[in-house]
Parts: sequence; structure tokens; C-alpha cells
Amino acid sequence: MKIFDQSYVEAHLPVAACLHIMEQTLKEERQGDCVQYLRTAIDLPNTNVLGLMPAYYERGYFGAKVISVYHTNGGTGYPSHQGEILLFGKEHGEVLAVIDAMSVTKIRTGAVSAVATRALANPDARVLAILGCGAQGHSHLNAMAVSMHLEEVRCWDAYPPCAQALAAAAGEKGLRGVACASAQEAVRDADIICTLTPSKEPILQGTWVKKGAHVNAVGACAPTARELDSDLMACSRIFCDNTESILHESGDFLIPQQEGRYGAEHLRGTVGDVLLGRIPGRKTREEITVFDAVGMAVEDIACGIYLYEQAEEKE
Repeated sequence: MKIFDQSYVEAHLPVAACLHIMEQTLKEERQGDCVQYLRTAIDLPNTNVLGLMPAYYERGYFGAKVISVYHTNGGTGYPSHQGEILLFGKEHGEVLAVIDAMSVTKIRTGAVSAVATRALANPDARVLAILGCGAQGHSHLNAMAVSMHLEEVRCWDAYPPCAQALAAAAGEKGLRGVACASAQEAVRDADIICTLTPSKEPILQGTWVKKGAHVNAVGACAPTARELDSDLMACSRIFCDNTESILHESGDFLIPQQEGRYGAEHLRGTVGDVLLGRIPGRKTREEITVFDAVGMAVEDIACGIYLYEQAEEKE
């Protein structure tokens, strides 16, 4: 059994490779080459959560990401999310690898958003706005800088030093990094917007978003939480990572639906189907597109397979 800790993952899962892996995974999930199951969130007696996220791959593997979500860790020095990915062999059910889940999640989430952006944004998109400048802010900056021809990155966070740090990181990549005082300032005239916050209430309003923009809604992952307001969701062309998950878990999509703003048909389909040419993505330069993502275990397992097979080849 192999063990891949955080430092190993960060050294052996480069952004360019992860972009390719995630594009293939989004396609494979729609082609039936892997199985994405709904996640299970177990409420613990101490008010925290144990999350179980399983997936199965026809090409020889299955596994699960197992994480603890400890909102009570604030101020303790421990992160709120901790866990591991368990990779099993399909033929005999043996554990092949244990992989640090947080580093994989950080890298692959930005890569998935970048793949969706490449599929849905206008090709001449140059200005990126990032709302939420923690670990996922840096992951999205890294992936977008590789996949898109960016010129400017506008950064906003409820904690201003995080926005300043991300703007500086953008500058180190040769981009114009700007730390903004408000979310509205950050998204003004932005071509691409990434919402990456733990907020349960909207931080992005439809009246702030220009026509033709593309939005990656990533931070909210519960049916009672959202980052985008109802007006934005109602006027946008909505795509997702996994339809079943969105219709069970995405407050961004479900809350406006419950308000009567639209029906389930307002969800156009998955980015995987767009990549396969099964459904159209963006139809006009002026329409606003939204990629609503809650994450898929098949993405985590695909990264685990890549790390395991790369290590096997070196032996």
C-alpha cells in the first residue's frame, strides 16, 4: 500500500496534468466509464460532520474520499476540513493507496473550474475576478493562468490580507493583480468570476455581472447555502458537474427553484456533455453562463489513480 501525503501530492500532481485528467474525467463520467455516487454527510453528536464520497472506475479501481468537517476548529490551529482518499483495486478489493485528500481537492477543484471556463466562457476572456482568496483562490488562479489568456486578476475576500496576498501571487505570474475593497468592485466588467467562499447568503448579485460573463459557483455545497442571488441564476444559462448532485445539494440552484423562479429544466446539463458535443454550451457572446459545481468523488479518485500509476511506473 502506498501513502501519498500533502507534500507528495503537491510535487507530483502538476496543474497542467490535472487539467487533462479533469477534462477526461468529466467526459468519462457521462460516458459511463466511471460511477459517481451521491455523497453521504453524517452529522456527528459533537455538531460536526463526517463526509463519505465514493466512486467506481471501470478501468480497475474504486474508492472514496473520507473527510471530517469541523466548524468547531476555528481558532484552534486545525483546519476545518481534513481527510484521506482511499484507492482500492477493483479485481480483489485491496487498498492500493492512501492519499491526502485536502491537497488533491485543492488542485483538482481549480482545474475543474478551468476546464468548465474553457468550455463556456467567451474565448477572448481576459479579466478574472476571484471572490474568496484562501486555498481555493490560489488553486483557481493557478489553473486559470494555465488554461486562459488572462491579463488581470481582481481579488476580494472578507479578510483583506488574503485578497492582497492573492493579488501579489497574480503579479508573480506576470498578471495585473488588484486587491478590491468589495465583491461588487471585483466583478465590475469581469469576464470570468469564481465564487469560492463559505458564505451561506449571496455574495454575488445579478445586477453586478456584465453580459457575456462566465461564473464558476464553487463555494456553496449544501441545499441551504448559496453564493449567487436568484436574479443571477434566473437570467443565466446553467451547467453543472453532476446533475443528480446539483438537484440534491446545490442551494445556488435549489433556492431560486423553490422560490418559483424556474423549474428543473433551467439546468441545461453537464459540462461533460458539452465537452462531448452532446449539448451546446454558450450560444451567444452576450449570455451569462454559470458552472454550478459541488464536486465529484470521481475527480478525486481519478487523481488518485494518476498518482498511483505514476508511482508504479517509477518502480
